[in-house]
Amino acid sequence: MKHKIAVKLALYFSAVVLLFAVIIGVVFMSMFKSYTVELYKADLQKRAEAVAATLSLDGTNTEGGKGKGRQGGYGFYLKALNTMAATDAWIVDENLELITAGGNGANYAYSDLPQDAEQVVSEVFKGKTTFSEGFSDLLDAPTLTVGTPLYRDGKIIGALLLHTPVEGIDEATAAGLNMLLISGALALALAAALAALLSFSFTRPLKKMRASALRLAGGDYSAKTGVAQRDEIGELAGAIDVLSVRLEEASRESGRLQRLRQDFVANISHELRTPVTVIRGSLEALCDGVVSEPGKVEEYHRQMLGESILLQRLVDDLLDLSRLQNADFKIEKTQVPLNDALDDAVRTAGHIAEGKGVRIVGEKKEPLTVSGDYGRLRQMFLVVLDNAVKFTPPGGEVRVALEGRTVTVRDSGPGIAPEDAPYIFDRFYKAQSAGNAGGTGLGLAIAKQIAERHGVKLSAENAPEGGAVFRFEF
Repeated sequence: MKHKIAVKLALYFSAVVLLFAVIIGVVFMSMFKSYTVELYKADLQKRAEAVAATLSLDGTNTEGGKGKGRQGGYGFYLKALNTMAATDAWIVDENLELITAGGNGANYAYSDLPQDAEQVVSEVFKGKTTFSEGFSDLLDAPTLTVGTPLYRDGKIIGALLLHTPVEGIDEATAAGLNMLLISGALALALAAALAALLSFSFTRPLKKMRASALRLAGGDYSAKTGVAQRDEIGELAGAIDVLSVRLEEASRESGRLQRLRQDFVANISHELRTPVTVIRGSLEALCDGVVSEPGKVEEYHRQMLGESILLQRLVDDLLDLSRLQNADFKIEKTQVPLNDALDDAVRTAGHIAEGKGVRIVGEKKEPLTVSGDYGRLRQMFLVVLDNAVKFTPPGGEVRVALEGRTVTVRDSGPGIAPEDAPYIFDRFYKAQSAGNAGGTGLGLAIAKQIAERHGVKLSAENAPEGGAVFRFEF
């Protein structure tokens, strides 16, 4: 049962070889016998025609009687021919009566002759050379007979019949069959051994692929088949190896997503806990009368308002990110003048920049109309501008440019740290710097989702002259 395919292949191959051998044997025996008979016929015809030519030139007189009385010169010649060539020869007239006969056929009457003798003699007296096997029963042996005409003065005076035994044909055919059977048996044995060898070599890579598939099913994604063949099996093994690589990558990515999910839960819990704790502490102080001075009460109220605004912003950001990541959430797109959305975001960010002493400078702007949601595009630009202002030191500037179908936002801050570069668009990821103490860590993730929903390529890198450059390619 462990080698079912190998056994089946060996049996199929052997059956095909056996069938091939049988067909070859049958065709060979038929063609061999036919070819041998044709050789006998050709030889017998040549001899018959030579004898007929000699007898036709002989001056022996055959007139004056029938049957035994006319066995003079012909009879002597035919007896000599029988002795030398081991061939039985008759001369028959048009009435199927023997003019003379050599060997042991001198006393045959008309009734003794085979049924097709009349047909043979009739064909001969038409000037044709013809063959028959009907004399076999008459001569008590398998016999091939050839009939050819005898001429005298341009006329056919008789039919010369030469009989030759054909036991040799059957013996040669039997010998050929024996040789064919022996060679076929040897060939079949060798073919069976070769079929078994090829079958097991064919199934060996399949067993390796099965072992690899079981290891993959068991969670070992480093499993490889180790099969290198330039055929369909090699292609299948290669596909399994590619699957192994993909599963290993997917496993690593799943682990990374799991860690991100855990980090997300931890971060959201932390971000929610802080404002809730502040609001609760302030309310308990007010309710318990710990704080009763009007100035302190107002300070506590403002602190709770600020924390509630931060809490609302966090919830709104989470809702925005959830909506944008949902493929079923549709964005209503219209033809939007990108310059207007960018200018609107620059004006809003300008108020934040003024409080920090940072300038936002607009460079060359070419008119561009795109298909999108005006509010979402404005939100995307505002997130990146707010991030640029956050990392730009007081007195610095942020440059915004629209050239062709690309928008760039470049700050004059410290740039992106190499260890932070791969993760700046991840949820809740915040660079560890003094200027990034606030915020939820969701802004750039939201900007990335808005860009993807609009078919915009958003990327970030460090500028050669310093600072970070965010690029929007429409």
